[in-house]
Order: sequence, then structure tokens, then C-alpha cells
Amino acid sequence: MQNLDKSIANKALHDTFASFGNILSCKVATDPNGKSKGHGFVQFENEEAALKAVETQNGTLLKDKQVFVGPFIRRQERESVYTNKFNNIYVKNLGDSTTDDDLKKFFGEIGIITSAVVMRDGDGKSKCFGFVSYENADDAVRAVDALNGKKFDDKKWYVGRAQKKSEREHELKGKFEQSLKAAIDKYQGNHLFIKNLDDSIDDEKLKDLFSEFGTITACKVLRNPGGINRGSGIVGYSTPDEASRAIAVMNGKIAVNKPLCVALLQRKEERKARLQAQFSQVRPATMAPSVAPRMPVYPPGAPGIGQQIFYGQAPPVIPPHAGFGYRPQLLLGMRPGAAPMPNFLVPMMHHGQQGPRPM
Repeated sequence: MQNLDKSIANKALHDTFASFGNILSCKVATDPNGKSKGHGFVQFENEEAALKAVETQNGTLLKDKQVFVGPFIRRQERESVYTNKFNNIYVKNLGDSTTDDDLKKFFGEIGIITSAVVMRDGDGKSKCFGFVSYENADDAVRAVDALNGKKFDDKKWYVGRAQKKSEREHELKGKFEQSLKAAIDKYQGNHLFIKNLDDSIDDEKLKDLFSEFGTITACKVLRNPGGINRGSGIVGYSTPDEASRAIAVMNGKIAVNKPLCVALLQRKEERKARLQAQFSQVRPATMAPSVAPRMPVYPPGAPGIGQQIFYGQAPPVIPPHAGFGYRPQLLLGMRPGAAPMPNFLVPMMHHGQQGPRPM
């Protein structure tokens, strides 16, 4: 539903359509402040009830406002429909002297137009673009085909479907990403990305550092919007072989007391995938936690459970397994091959138990 009165809430909308069938959900769209946006949605249990509601309520008055009631169409489907069928046309690159009557003259030859206007600023000066609206969508399509690229007052017109701001931004973003991908694919393997540059290195100094390896086609130190050196740059060569030689020599080389990091220029997705692959290779296998209680482990001949070491005696040394390439460790004062140190032990006394008295 569209063009709903702002006072209509969920309950009022439900009561209006409840007579046509069982309603599964009913909602009036609201903004973050809870105010109605003037449209809503009703979902019936079956299609027959929905079609009957559309046939009966579309165009009727609700709170003194004529409402539009139609089947729900997903946004993607609506956009595809609007792309192929439209009534409004956008015209740009108009001359300063082009008027509304000029637009009506040229576009009126194709079909019946409902409006034609050249946009102007507060002083009445032309902004060099305008809009034309046709009564018939087919006439609008034919006008785009016939008049796009037409020259008038030494200006080549652009004529196309009038788009919402969000649609234009989405289209421009797609074109930019496509052109960027094409540029990276074209120079794949030829361009280098350099990090850890000193703040004193500018475009000329960066070019001097890398010019010995081949013909440089591009050289740029990256800077933030304030013009401050970001510590990184891009160098492009005419061939991948030249770029490979530069990486082999310059990666890790000291430039103004800082080691350079030089690698091939990659898209963000490729670089992220490569780093994840490297990380998964070097990450150690996770050891399962032991569920048994932690008990001290002693080598043969050392004190065990229930035994104590005399005060002043060195703690036992656990020699590593010989199979791991370690040399056996020796206690202080022992010679290789000597007999093991005697184990001085005293029995452990329980509370209240008396030990043997000295003779």
C-alpha cells in the first residue's frame, strides 16, 4: 500500500483488510522516530484473498486519501522493470542558450510530452541539463535512441533514463570497480608496491631508486589528503621481467636507514587470500588439552610421589630424549659416564606420627 495517511497505524491497516481473508502479517513502515512513511505491507494466507484485496481497495479513499494497493514486488525485480520501462528522461550538456521550448520542440516530435524543463540556478542561469517526461513509456525509449548524441548549438547532448541518486551512485561505483579491475589486470606483474619508505622520499627519489632495473612507466609516492607521505608508493615497469629484477634486488634494501618492502601490486582480495594461505601453513597444529590431572613426572632415580628432597639438594634434571638431537644434561660436578648420583631420601611423615629417635 502507498499514499497512506500518516495517522494510520498497524491496527487500522489490519482492520481495513481483515474482511478479505486470514492475515499473516500487517505492518506500516516507519522511520527511526516511529513516524509513518506513508506505505505498508499486508500478507494474506492465500493468494486469492490478496488478489481480491487489490481489486477491491486499489484507488479507494482511506482517511480522505486515495491509496494505491498492488502485489508486492521485490526491489531487484522493481529495479529491472524500471530499467527497461520509464517515462522520464535526463538530458545534459545543453548549451547556455537552450530553453524549455527547445526541448519541447525536439522531444515533442517523438511523442506526447507532459513536461520539459531546463534546470537553472537562483539567478536564472542555465545549469546545462534538464528533464523531459513522456506520457507513453515507449516514446521515452525511442527518444533516448533517437536523440542521444544529437548536436545542438555545437553541444553534443547526452540523453538517457532519469535515475535516482542511489541508482546513479550504484552504476558509477560498478563502472569504477570494473575499470580498476581492468587496469590491474592489464598491468598484472608489471607494477610494484613499496612500503616502509622514509618521509623524505618523493616521486623523483623513488624513481631514481628503481630506474636501474628497466623502463619506468609510472612512479608515485602515496600521500593522504593533507599531502603527508604515507610511507608507501607504486612503481610500474614496461615488462614483468624488469619488475621481478627490481623485487629481487630492492626487497629488504636499506634506503635512508629504513629497509624497503617490495612486492607485486595486487588487488585487496588477492592479497588477503595469499596472506590467509601463508598463515594457515605456518600455524602450528592445536594440541588437545589433557583431561588427566597434572602430576609431576620424575626420571628414574629421582624422588617420586611421597618423597622429599633434602634441603640444599639440587632439583632433579630431566634429560631430554636423545632422539630429538639434544645432548644429555649433567648435574653440576658429574663427569660423563659416571655412576648416577645417590638418591638421598627421607620418609614422609603423617600428621601426629613420630619419627625414629636418634640413637
